[in-house]
Amino acid sequence: MPYTRARRAVLGGLAVLTVLPLAACGSGDTPASPAPSTTASRPDPAGKPSAGDFQRLERTYGARLGIYAVNTGNGREVAYRDTERFAYASTFKAFAAAAVLRKYSLNGMGKVVKYSRADLLSNSPVTAKHVETGMTLRELCDAAVRYSDNTAANLLFAALGGPKGLAAALAEAGDTATRVERREPELNEWTPGATRDTTTPRAWAANLRAFVLGDALGKDERAQLAQWLRTNTTGDELIRAGVPKGWTVGDKTGGGGVYAVRNDIAVVWPPNAAPIVMAIMTNRGTADAPYDNKLIAEAASVVVRTLS
Repeated sequence: MPYTRARRAVLGGLAVLTVLPLAACGSGDTPASPAPSTTASRPDPAGKPSAGDFQRLERTYGARLGIYAVNTGNGREVAYRDTERFAYASTFKAFAAAAVLRKYSLNGMGKVVKYSRADLLSNSPVTAKHVETGMTLRELCDAAVRYSDNTAANLLFAALGGPKGLAAALAEAGDTATRVERREPELNEWTPGATRDTTTPRAWAANLRAFVLGDALGKDERAQLAQWLRTNTTGDELIRAGVPKGWTVGDKTGGGGVYAVRNDIAVVWPPNAAPIVMAIMTNRGTADAPYDNKLIAEAASVVVRTLS
């Protein structure tokens, strides 16, 4: 497949660091967890070791934290619980848009999709305004990525032939970890240990790198996806809040509504330097626990400090 080279670059050459198991959080939110895997592709004398920082964040926020990030210029990596499964929630919308771009190309994005008021879901701020006229595939991708519009996401699923169509597109990109099975809103019905509609931080970041920086899309389609991500309206308090001012961030957020599922995936462009790709995924152990965006912002700060 044409994009496995970029994925191999992301996944190759790891040295494993040992991390002690976590104790149960004082808040009672999260049960004791097995020792998380923490890896680095090569020593970084300028950066602080990140495992302890991430453990402290887990204890502070009573949450489970999964991270994979790579500096695409020098190959340095940060990984913490990077092969554990997390519910992906709305972050999948970036890849649904990517798969539609790949299937239809920019030339086919003017196709109009009709839908009815009965198709509208909650959190559909854009599609709710265009029931009478329908929307083009381009407009649906924009709504799904930039505004996390749920109805738009399901219409993208339909354009791909359902969740199996997105799963096939990810598999063609080399993803063997992600399990795409349901549409909105059912895909958010996750419990700890469930595998439907889950991925790993490592796989999710590799997909993002393949579609935004690699050759999984043509040049023009890749540029369009990057533009949607850079102009996302939902991510100001997450990874964007954890990187220095003046850095460009293209991200897609996700929140599941149960077990404090909260995620953000991003390509980050520092000035005059190679981009950093990162996936940060979180949850808590209690079904009605709220999430805290500061956890992701602080984790992003650790990643940036370590890799830049």
